[in-house]
Amino acid sequence: QVQLVESGGGLVQPGGSLRLSCAASGLAFSSKAMGWFRQPPGQERRFVACISADGSVTPAADSVKGRFTIARDNAKNTVYLEMNGLKPEDTGIYYCAAGRDNLNLGLGITDYWGQGTQVTVSS
Repeated sequence: QVQLVESGGGLVQPGGSLRLSCAASGLAFSSKAMGWFRQPPGQERRFVACISADGSVTPAADSVKGRFTIARDNAKNTVYLEMNGLKPEDTGIYYCAAGRDNLNLGLGITDYWGQGTQVTVSS
């Protein structure tokens, strides 16, 4: 059974930082592209960033460029999202996803989803 389990979300003040983690099990992690998506309150889920099996990163969405960094550790079956300079508009549920490649993930075509972790940016 495939599981993607996100962690690291929480409440943070504007300008703060968080690091999200997504631990994967039950799949060939090292051969999968991994991505992060987010769903702001009352809005649709949107692509944030993704990283291929060999570590190539698809540029993050414009709204997070220069602030968010995606990385993976194949030895730990984990993908990370480092978020700096957080803004209130970054608030939402952050989802981890696995997919065939960066192209598919960028189009929202995924094989598996995690359950999400809440990130709230507020003073």
